[in-house]
Amino acid sequence: MIQFEHIEHLYYLFLIPIIIIFYYLNNNWIKRNRLKFSSQNLINKLIKNNSVQRKKIKNILQLIAMTSLIIGTSNPKIGTNIEEIKREGIEIIIALDLSNSMLCEDIKPNRLTRSKQAISNLIDQLEGDKIGLVIFAGEAYTQLPITSDYSAAKMFLENVNTQTIKNQGTNIGDAIDRSLNSFNYTNDFNKSIIIITDGEDHEEDAFKKSKEALDKGVYIHTLAVGEKGGGPIPLLNKKGFKKDRDGNIIVTKPNFDFLSELANSANGININANNSEIGLKKLFEEINKIEKKEISDIIFTDYKDRFPFFLAISLILFMINICINEHSNEKFNE
Repeated sequence: MIQFEHIEHLYYLFLIPIIIIFYYLNNNWIKRNRLKFSSQNLINKLIKNNSVQRKKIKNILQLIAMTSLIIGTSNPKIGTNIEEIKREGIEIIIALDLSNSMLCEDIKPNRLTRSKQAISNLIDQLEGDKIGLVIFAGEAYTQLPITSDYSAAKMFLENVNTQTIKNQGTNIGDAIDRSLNSFNYTNDFNKSIIIITDGEDHEEDAFKKSKEALDKGVYIHTLAVGEKGGGPIPLLNKKGFKKDRDGNIIVTKPNFDFLSELANSANGININANNSEIGLKKLFEEINKIEKKEISDIIFTDYKDRFPFFLAISLILFMINICINEHSNEKFNE
């Protein structure tokens, strides 16, 4: 089992094909421009000591070294032991709202950051329970399937933001549906969904999906994030706030009544999270009221850092690259 401490660093791997394309286009441009000012015979004489083969080898080594360096900075960890553990718990899916209204700063530093802190603190208190993560805005996605790996849960949680989902909105019905489909119904473990949202601009099918949850014996708890008075929505990478078509600043307010009714419809509770109280204690008390069943699971343990291996490969390849001389006695061939 492999984990990455800084998985976001792996996005830099997308630069590798871009570099290859740029090198190819640049090389062709240089060749075309050479012929504009000189003949091929003269070019061959001027650079006859350059080895095309060695230059290609140097470029390949540089790309491999860069790839290894990027992987190394992400700090891959490998579990070296496999253990079967038995513990009592329930299955929990956390559905996190990533709509733009979660950027509102009525709760400091903002609704989304505070929600992620609350989830992280909740994970720290879990013992034996399995957890999964669903993210939603205009549509819902499974960010992390049900797992006993709390470190992985925190890692996946850390990397989500309002830009993760392009289709905006607050489709709570789809979030419930995705959460229900994420559970393993081949076991008899009790199951619970925790929806963390401001509840604004919700779709109409939320109660239809909550009834499905009730029929399947799945509890739904809601954590309503935001102050009663609400606040404006900051613009991403810009100064100012989101406005309507008439130029008025939009004020987003949490829909406490809707979220309370939704939780009650599936034997759950609603907790209002604000600056003075995030409501984790009460939520955790409700989770502990649910009867826990014995869970048998296979997990990887003794995770060890592997970044020195990749950094060493990168360093060695860079040193080899420096030592390779592009010049040779071979004639340059196009």
